[in-house]
Amino acid sequence: MLTIQSFVFSPIMENTYVLYNETGECMIIDPGCYDQQEESELRSFITKHKLTPKLLLNTHCHLDHVFGNHFVHHAWKLELHLHPAEKIVLDYAPEAGSRWNLPFRNYDGPLHFIKGGEMISLGANQLSILEAPGHSPGHICFYSSSQQFIIGGDVLFRRSIGRTDLPGGNHQQLLNSIRTQLFTLPDAVKVYPGHGEPTTIGEEKRRNPFLT
Repeated sequence: MLTIQSFVFSPIMENTYVLYNETGECMIIDPGCYDQQEESELRSFITKHKLTPKLLLNTHCHLDHVFGNHFVHHAWKLELHLHPAEKIVLDYAPEAGSRWNLPFRNYDGPLHFIKGGEMISLGANQLSILEAPGHSPGHICFYSSSQQFIIGGDVLFRRSIGRTDLPGGNHQQLLNSIRTQLFTLPDAVKVYPGHGEPTTIGEEKRRNPFLT
């Protein structure tokens, strides 16, 4: 069984997730730690709980979701897993950081490409990869059918959806991704978004003004 720990990092208030199992293995999804204090918070949690980081994953590569990739890579020797269509977004992230007055050091290690339909494994636990472009060209989500949750990145929020005015965004594509990839999941599935509070698939089907 996977336990989910979230952190709110950076001035952009991004949700970073650490998922860990009973054996102490963990995966780090979208590390957004921007400064040394936030890096220390992430490291302290992993140390305190005696966790062994095994995977570094990005749902997508907008700057707020990749601020901490470099730190995680060098702290635990993890190599980045992302959708191939996100490489161009990752490469552009430092320029975006400069434009937002949030300079940072980008990830400089090997890349491992993952796509929809594949599985990510942490010990006996598996997450399905769902492709959900629209907010960004290669956005993916990580879904646990056994525990009924999804790490959704910036696709679906509580009463909102991801913005589509950034390079590579497409509003109709995002709505289609939500309807065909997320809204086909059971209503009870808990959605852990890239910003803000968790919600459920059923709640957003009923009350999300962008989709009702």
